[in-house]
Amino acid sequence: YMGMVPELAIAMLACARIGAIHSVIFGGFSPASIADRVEDSTCKAIITQDEGLRGSRPVPLKQNVDDALESVDCVEFVLVYQHTGGDVAMDPERDVWWHESVANQPAECEPEVMDAEDPLFILYTSGSTGKPKGVLHTQAGYLLFATMSHKLVFDLREDDIYCCAADAGWITGHSYIVYG
Repeated sequence: YMGMVPELAIAMLACARIGAIHSVIFGGFSPASIADRVEDSTCKAIITQDEGLRGSRPVPLKQNVDDALESVDCVEFVLVYQHTGGDVAMDPERDVWWHESVANQPAECEPEVMDAEDPLFILYTSGSTGKPKGVLHTQAGYLLFATMSHKLVFDLREDDIYCCAADAGWITGHSYIVYG
């Protein structure tokens, strides 16, 4: 549950590298929407920011997570990226600063070997059909599609300059910002 910062893509790719199923929650969603998705997927961890920015307006991402977790009990820890330096409450039993955690990690991480049909990520529908439904995307089918559509549909070349203005909380952002 992050804004559009490079660390969002870093977190997604890190989860994929270690074989952890991830579910990006659009940074504009409310605490109730966060709680619905977290509870449905029974996630163990949340990665968020102190605050995000929509234009010049701060968005209280960490506070929204804290509010969501009042009604959810499956989350074991919250990793918090310090983006704006905003004052946020940190629960010493649950919350960890990104910069402190990353400082203690080795420079390299061997990738987890995954089978083609192992889960990669869950992405929830927008909820226009009622309660949001999680769609599970698997490793090879999804990754191959994203790669091949970049190659064959977009015809991207090594010297191209490419931009995708979608949010990574939506499938277009997943596919054409991070995984393609």
